Amino acid sequence: MKLDNLLIELLTEELPPKSQKQLGISFAKNIKEFLAKHHLANEISEDSIFSTPRRIGLYLKNVKDEADNQNVSIKLMPASVGFDGSEKPTEALLKKLHAIGLNEKDVSGIVKKNENNAEILYINKNEKGAKLKDIIAECISSSLARLPIKKMMSYQLSDGWTTVNFVRPAQGLVILHGANVINANVLGISSNRTTLGHRFESKKEIIEIQHADQYEEQMKIEGAVIVSFEERKALIKKTLNEKAASLSNQLTPIEDEDLLDEVTALVEYPNVLAGEFESKFLDVPQECLILSMKANQKYFPLIDKNKKLSNQFLIVSNISPKNSDLIIQGNEKVIRPRLSDAEFFYAQDKKKPLKDYLSQLSHIVYHNKLGSQSERSERVKTIASLIVKNLNQSKLLDAVMLASDLSKVDLSSNMVGEFPELQGIMGRYYALNEKISDEVAFAIEDHYKPRFSGDSLPRSTVGDIVAIADKIETLIGLFSIGEKPTGDKDPFALRRQVIGIIRILTEKNIGLNLNTVISESIQATKLVESKDLNSFIYDRLSNFFKDQGYAALDIEAVLAIESGLINEIPARLNAIKEFLLLSESEDLASANKRVGNILKKADVKSTLKVDQSLLKDDAEINLYKTLDLVDAESRKEYAAKNYSGSLKLLCKLKNPIDQFFKDVMVNAEDESLKMNRLALLEKLYSAMNLVADLSKLSS
Repeated sequence: MKLDNLLIELLTEELPPKSQKQLGISFAKNIKEFLAKHHLANEISEDSIFSTPRRIGLYLKNVKDEADNQNVSIKLMPASVGFDGSEKPTEALLKKLHAIGLNEKDVSGIVKKNENNAEILYINKNEKGAKLKDIIAECISSSLARLPIKKMMSYQLSDGWTTVNFVRPAQGLVILHGANVINANVLGISSNRTTLGHRFESKKEIIEIQHADQYEEQMKIEGAVIVSFEERKALIKKTLNEKAASLSNQLTPIEDEDLLDEVTALVEYPNVLAGEFESKFLDVPQECLILSMKANQKYFPLIDKNKKLSNQFLIVSNISPKNSDLIIQGNEKVIRPRLSDAEFFYAQDKKKPLKDYLSQLSHIVYHNKLGSQSERSERVKTIASLIVKNLNQSKLLDAVMLASDLSKVDLSSNMVGEFPELQGIMGRYYALNEKISDEVAFAIEDHYKPRFSGDSLPRSTVGDIVAIADKIETLIGLFSIGEKPTGDKDPFALRRQVIGIIRILTEKNIGLNLNTVISESIQATKLVESKDLNSFIYDRLSNFFKDQGYAALDIEAVLAIESGLINEIPARLNAIKEFLLLSESEDLASANKRVGNILKKADVKSTLKVDQSLLKDDAEINLYKTLDLVDAESRKEYAAKNYSGSLKLLCKLKNPIDQFFKDVMVNAEDESLKMNRLALLEKLYSAMNLVADLSKLSS
């Protein structure tokens, strides 16, 4: 058995840049898992993952050329099938033994094991360890087959007959175990030790890899290729910052991890250059220019310390000629018409008043079952007015109505037609152009927020209200026509809409009763109510607060109250956390559960009232008096939002409750006594479950 380092490189035509990084990671993971399964390597062995525009690969340390023999336990069949009444092996058992390379002489090695009340036959077999050279082709082929490829290519090999499938046509395969080539054929390509370097910068036409350990160095020196994705990415990031600093210490490249990953996937040896465009284009909203540079040309815009765009940008080139002027000039020539288009769209859009855009919304379909964007805007407006009423913010009504009215106007603009990502942003610019207040203009942009995890929230209360209204309209509208998420599919991002509402309400501590507003919104908009919406929101609330680090039982206890005031949930959860530290908490939670079960079994149809004259036993009299005092104090703390204080007061009830259940028979023969005791328990249950349903905390 020889231990050495393994190199696998699959050379291809240009791989899709947006999936290249993940292809490399998945390929390496699959290879390691396969080799570990065959005892040729360890899944935690040190590795290096390679992916460039034209290759994916793996360098794995300490791989055996032949695995040790393995003593494996093989499941055969039920004992009733393998042996007859005389305990002699059946024909079925003998066939099974022959199939795994054994015979009747090995019957004595069979053991019986009990599984699910049945005897199962097993036999131990010493299996010869796998050889790397024998399984490497299967290892690579199966690893390639498991890659996360959305769209596969089918292409013919050079023989003109054989068709193979892969994300891009394969051109070469290197497999080295140390200095030795391992022969294999994958995707119609036979392995060797030669590969290709950079298309234009390589010092050699063909690069012959001498040893697995020398691959990275040879590729960099001879082939002008940095094969490690992460190394290229780090180099690009470092060089971008250095180039920006060389232009001005006031400038930095815009941070965009997705763009950085995509550019890293487009080059094999990066060369960062600086270009510029005419300053006149800076009169166009910088979001338009930035998006155009990033999306169309993969440039890195440069911004100053005030986050203002400069007229300079950085290019990450895949070639490094002695004179880079032609590359820079070519890129500057390409970006100019792009920016001219943006300038033209912006100028044309500003010529029309917003009321004209508003009228065009009736021609834009939102959903064929929910009407146009104009109809949608009216629903958002209606819901926003209900939120204003619920929050008692009548002074904001005019601003909220105007922001709701104009929230979708930019959808019919030229700029948003070209760059849909700018919806909301352009609405703000066009509103400011008509001298509409900053509050309304920013609300037009902010009503889409938060757009993604970690995104900022609306900047004003008007923005908060319109954002919540827009998200509620989306939820009740799409749920009304059955367009709800299923499994991991959520085409309308409804989960994100709920998370957005939760974040706005909790992070800004807005005391809006979500249950009330949703119910009123469904009635006001005349949409069909969906029974699934409440549970959908509940599940999102539960997952959201689990992600915040709260315990599942605590969340379940708080959400069981269904108060609708989302902003109070964190305070309630923190109060529960403090309550559980008290020595009385476990007994109180158990007692609460017991009380709940009694009331549920009694199936009381109406709210009962305690008649003090019917309180006979000392234990029930004591519980009533203590409860009367505690309930009043607890509700006072509850009304002051001191949830922790409200729960702590319940500790005074522990002994009276214990004594009550010890001395008092609730289901007395006298019906009046029974109902009065149920009334007392009902009062107790109500007092204990103000902050949360404590029965959910019972172990």
